[in-house]
Amino acid sequence: MFEVVRASRITEGLPHPLGATWDGVGVNFALFSANATKVELCLFDQEGRTELERIELPEYTDEVWHGYLPDARPGTVYGYRVHGPWDPGAGHRFNAHKLLLDPYAKGHVGELIWGPEVFGYRRESGDDTTFDERDSAAHMPKCVVIDPAFTWLRDRRPNVPWEQTIFYEAHVRGFTKLHPAVPEELRGTFSGMANKAVVDWITRLGVTSVELLPIHTFVDDTHLIELGLTNYWGYNSIGFFAPDPRYSSKPAFAHAEFKEMVAHLHDAGLEVILDVVYNHTAEGNERGPTLSFKGIDNASYYRLLPDNKRLYINDTGTGNTLNLSHSRVLQMVADSLRYWVQEMHVDGFRFDLGTILAREPHGFDESSGFLHVCQQDPVLNSVKLIAEPWDCGPGGYQVGGFPPGWAEWNDKFRDEVRRFWKGDEGMAPAIAARMSASADMFNKRGRKSWATVNFVTAHDGFTLRDTASYDHKHNEANGEDSRDGTDSNYSWNHGVEGETDDPDICERRQRHMRNMLATLLLSQGTPMILAGDEFGRTQGGNNNAYCQDNEVSWLDWDLPDWAQTQVALVQRLTRLRHDYPILRRGRFFTGTPIDALDVKDVTWINASGAEMEDGDWHDPRMKCFGMLIDGRAQATGIRKPGSDTTMLIVLNAHYGLVTIVLPGCANGKAWELVFDTNVPERDDRQMFKIGDSYEVTSRSLLLFALHS
Repeated sequence: MFEVVRASRITEGLPHPLGATWDGVGVNFALFSANATKVELCLFDQEGRTELERIELPEYTDEVWHGYLPDARPGTVYGYRVHGPWDPGAGHRFNAHKLLLDPYAKGHVGELIWGPEVFGYRRESGDDTTFDERDSAAHMPKCVVIDPAFTWLRDRRPNVPWEQTIFYEAHVRGFTKLHPAVPEELRGTFSGMANKAVVDWITRLGVTSVELLPIHTFVDDTHLIELGLTNYWGYNSIGFFAPDPRYSSKPAFAHAEFKEMVAHLHDAGLEVILDVVYNHTAEGNERGPTLSFKGIDNASYYRLLPDNKRLYINDTGTGNTLNLSHSRVLQMVADSLRYWVQEMHVDGFRFDLGTILAREPHGFDESSGFLHVCQQDPVLNSVKLIAEPWDCGPGGYQVGGFPPGWAEWNDKFRDEVRRFWKGDEGMAPAIAARMSASADMFNKRGRKSWATVNFVTAHDGFTLRDTASYDHKHNEANGEDSRDGTDSNYSWNHGVEGETDDPDICERRQRHMRNMLATLLLSQGTPMILAGDEFGRTQGGNNNAYCQDNEVSWLDWDLPDWAQTQVALVQRLTRLRHDYPILRRGRFFTGTPIDALDVKDVTWINASGAEMEDGDWHDPRMKCFGMLIDGRAQATGIRKPGSDTTMLIVLNAHYGLVTIVLPGCANGKAWELVFDTNVPERDDRQMFKIGDSYEVTSRSLLLFALHS
């Protein structure tokens, strides 16, 4: 039974840590605001429906309002009302009529109910400088005090070396919503992801690290609600410390359920990587709602136009941009990251629009406070840090521009692999660079080949099957007349737009998918697979399914025979990558002779078996060639011969058969064909002599291993 806390029992408490902290006796509440004049703590019943009491925080220290309630307990439901000036022109949007979420809340209850009450100004007037006096509490989710106690028992971080890492990008809800082995009440939840059948599936694929789309508490945009849609992907955060209760089978205990999921995945040797969105919040621009940061201290939390602080800098394309140049905002992001590592045991982060996090007022800055924090913090620099290295601001495209210690999504790998297998001319130099870990962009300052995160598909864009089935996007279901989503898909429908029963087209599409999967998993760098691509799931040509919380986005686990064959192919490719270390070297290839060893780490071979020359590289019709990786080249910085197997990858993007001559190599006498996308199920040992001719099927990829 909830007991009302007596305001008379409040004491000063401490200005740290920020948030609501249960110490076993009571709860300390601390909230940063540099410009507020008063802060009221509002307590609610357990459902968050009835406001029971308002308590003014009694002390203000170093721009932190704080108080200690000895009667408060885990399960206490609360929010804040923050008083201060309403002066939009100066960047201040305080409105105590609006209940606000604690930026440091570890748990939430309830959902946002859209209405004019959640806006600080009178929305119907269209003038964001007006002041709205309607109370928003009945429309707002609430914060809840949690008990962080959890018995981790033998939990150990997998600590997968970068060179062995294979990412698997998945959505908590969509991955298990239709999974037949998951109890219906657990589908689409953290418990569903922890189900043994689900974990076994992931481990059998041979991936090492599960990268989850955003799980921080987020908001469904009002325009999507009006269309009967939702923000399915979750890139609209409002709470950076709390797992969204919608992903929990027991929403009040989402934090504990998340920890249980992590423990199960760790027990299977799988890392947990979180996709995080610290670049903006769900409050939008000057016409957006007042939910948290905007009403707590708008001028501190957001980047505002210097000459008109009523307006927001919109480098994110979503209306606002968090101001990580402010020490307290930077502290919040760093505290959040450390919380997820130390308390929730995650193994790394993928940073959405990562360029913004390193953006200072003058632009992207490799010496930004955020990058310095990540570099020097002993907690953060010990986990995997992956940037999406672009935003829509000036100078926002920074692929290869992040400092040592970071990995980056490489969209050039995606685009150029797609273009090569689509048959575009003049792609030989580009595909060679991408398969060599994009050394042209990443080989500097001692960075390693794992710094490029290679992918051919991700949550944003076509699935692998749709890349081979559609020439154009089909986003009609998103309610924007298909104006949303990129038009640069580099896809190929093989003659028919969308689904078809034509057996020849189906076979060509399946081989197209196999070629891209093989290129991804046999290239140097860190590969990332989109969940469902292993069995060719489709989104019906929708390349921007961010708002489709339905069968468009959910994985369908009813697999036809060809899909099961493709799963086996992915398993075989990941096994090859694990079995042959030369396919995942930590050093960049140079392609030049290594002194004293008299070998080159990589040699590019034309169809005649000779080394590629300038004329070959500049021939726009060059679509069949080989990548010879010499196992004798040193694997580390120590100058001694390597002992890995020498391997030859042959690619043929021609529309017809090409005869190649298998090249010679001083440390071997015969080539074994170990993989062929034209015959994916073949597992017999086929041996060929040096100098033998081999007929490479049109549009296929082969892998040979050298035998002495």
